[in-house]
Amino acid sequence: MKSTIEELGPTRVRMAIEVAWGDLDHAFGEVYKELGKQVRVPGFRPGKVPNRVLDQRIGRPVVLEQVVQHAIPEVYSEVVRENQVRVLGQPEIEVTKLEDNETLEFTAEVDVAPQLELPALDALAVTVDDVEVTDEEIDQQITVMRERFGMLQSVERAAQDGDFVSIDLEAKLGDEVLEDGSTTGMSYEVGSGNLMEGLDDAVRGLSAEESKTFQTALLSGPNAGETADITVTVRSVKEKELPELDDDFASTASEFDTLAELRDDVRTRLGRTKVIQQGAQARDKLVEHLLEAVEVPMPDNLVEREIEWRNRAFEGELQQAGMDWDSFLKMSGVESREAYDADQRKNVEEAVRTQFILDAIADAREVTVDNDDLSAQIMAQAQRNRMSPEQYAQQLQQGNNIAEFVADVRRTKTLAQLLEQTTITDASGNVVDLEALRPKTVQADAAESDEDQIDAEFSAESAAVEAIEGTVEDTEDVDKA
Repeated sequence: MKSTIEELGPTRVRMAIEVAWGDLDHAFGEVYKELGKQVRVPGFRPGKVPNRVLDQRIGRPVVLEQVVQHAIPEVYSEVVRENQVRVLGQPEIEVTKLEDNETLEFTAEVDVAPQLELPALDALAVTVDDVEVTDEEIDQQITVMRERFGMLQSVERAAQDGDFVSIDLEAKLGDEVLEDGSTTGMSYEVGSGNLMEGLDDAVRGLSAEESKTFQTALLSGPNAGETADITVTVRSVKEKELPELDDDFASTASEFDTLAELRDDVRTRLGRTKVIQQGAQARDKLVEHLLEAVEVPMPDNLVEREIEWRNRAFEGELQQAGMDWDSFLKMSGVESREAYDADQRKNVEEAVRTQFILDAIADAREVTVDNDDLSAQIMAQAQRNRMSPEQYAQQLQQGNNIAEFVADVRRTKTLAQLLEQTTITDASGNVVDLEALRPKTVQADAAESDEDQIDAEFSAESAAVEAIEGTVEDTEDVDKA
């Protein structure tokens, strides 16, 4: 087998591959074996039909076509492995020469990861915000706690923001009442704005047993996007009475005996959260620096495929929610589909560039992934998805996502190592100690917070090695391939 690789650009190559006829023996054997099971020839048992008879019965061109289809993927993969080509996506194959009993020649054009010139990375430095907890922030947290212990009391007055009302809703398109847009006895907080546009304006000022009709666009259901007439009737108005802010409240709402102790604890917890946010900010600024410092050619086909995949997935989610693009854009406040697409393209291109840069740094530094690395990331991702590590590892295997997962873990490890070598100072000039950013455990109730994200990127704890042992063994060579 002979092969040459021609660079068509920084992110695309053409492979010209010539296969000697003798190298197709395996492919011929597989094709004849399969055809022998399918073709019935009088006088021969199934699977025992001679190859020359199959050629006559089916036609030699048909046999050759199937041999080519069988052989090309194997030959192409072998050339990729031997030349260590980092391909992106599926190739475009063209058979350029096929002469029976002589040779098979074909070309394969495919996107490849670009070769990057990395700058010196031994003097990285970023600046993050100071850690400052204000009295106002503490008051906000205490108010949230008071809200949890508030009691609803009926009032004889018109509804205003912050009140809880019991309402009936009736939606109409013309004279038709929409069952999926009507309800009775719904509890709603006035001013929350989390139900439908125009509802808050309609409810404000209404007393019990008063009604008002307004118009709004339906966001879901078979009539999504259409403007309906909504009649809201207030059945009752209640206001929330908050407990007095004193030592009794502190002992009721927490393990502390005094309000001063509670405020001190809130200050400590807010400070810890802001320290963790410093780590997230340092990480983001480091990535921004890398994106500015490294020129990354973009493989357009890869970007287009990623955008297309995201759009298909999101359209499926919209359909499940009974929405279309127009209703989503209106609800999310995006100006137009063009604006949405432009923002999405920017995000995809930035994500792709970041992956290429981290891959290049990982290659240059020979970063490897071991069981502990995979274990820590599986633990974090499993808790994010509210499942056991065993279930998450099994999900990776069933979805054939192991190679992608290992690559992501390698990038995460590379970024963590870079961050450890980066000088991080706050706005006041104080050096930030990364050790303070290492949470000891992953908390399930904070899975979506910055703390959980930092833990996923810095944790070296390994509590699920046994659960993923088989997965790791199956993927030991993935990163090298």
